[in-house]
Amino acid sequence: MVDIETGGFNPATDALLEIAAVLLEFQDGYELAPVQTIRYHVQPFAGANIEAASLEVLGIDPFHPLRPALPEKDALQRIFRDVRREIRDNGCNRAILVGHNAFFDLSFLNAALERTGIKRNPFHPFSSFDTATLAGLVYGQTVLGRALQAAGLPWDKSAAHSAAYDAERTAELFCLIVNRCRGLYEASLR
Repeated sequence: MVDIETGGFNPATDALLEIAAVLLEFQDGYELAPVQTIRYHVQPFAGANIEAASLEVLGIDPFHPLRPALPEKDALQRIFRDVRREIRDNGCNRAILVGHNAFFDLSFLNAALERTGIKRNPFHPFSSFDTATLAGLVYGQTVLGRALQAAGLPWDKSAAHSAAYDAERTAELFCLIVNRCRGLYEASLR
C-alpha cells in the first residue's frame, strides 16, 4: 500500500513531498490486515515545481525548518529496504503497488526512480491494484472518504492528505474488500 503527496499533478516536474507505505500480511492464513506503516517527508528535488494550490490542500510547508524531510533518493531507499524485506520474507519476486488512484502514485514513483537513478525498484513497474476502482465496484464510491464511509470505516477529513493517514485508510479499505471477496475466490476453486 503506497500513498504519495505531491506539489502538483505532473510526475516529471512536480515535487514528491511525502511518501508512506503500509505493509500487509495474511493473519492466521486467511484475513489480510495492515501491520506496519513507514512514512517519510521528502525534500523537493532541485528545480521541482510546487503548486500553491497543492500546498494549500495538503497543508504542507515543504521548506519549514522543523520538517524532518529527507532527500528523495534517501526516502525511497528507506521505503524500498522495508518492502524488499517483506518480499524476501514472503518468498515473492516483486511487490504490487496498491493505492487509491494507483496510477498517480506509480507514475510519481517511477519518475522519482528515474530522477534518482535507483535501479532496484521492489515494485512491479506497471502492475498495480487501484482501490478507487475496487471501491467503485464494491461500494459505488470512488472518492476515498466516501468509499470508507460506505464501507463503514472511519474517515477524518481534517487528517486527510497526509501520506501516512491516506495510506492507512486505503490499506483498511483494500483489506476489507479483499477479505469480503475471499469467498468468491474460494468458490471459484471448487
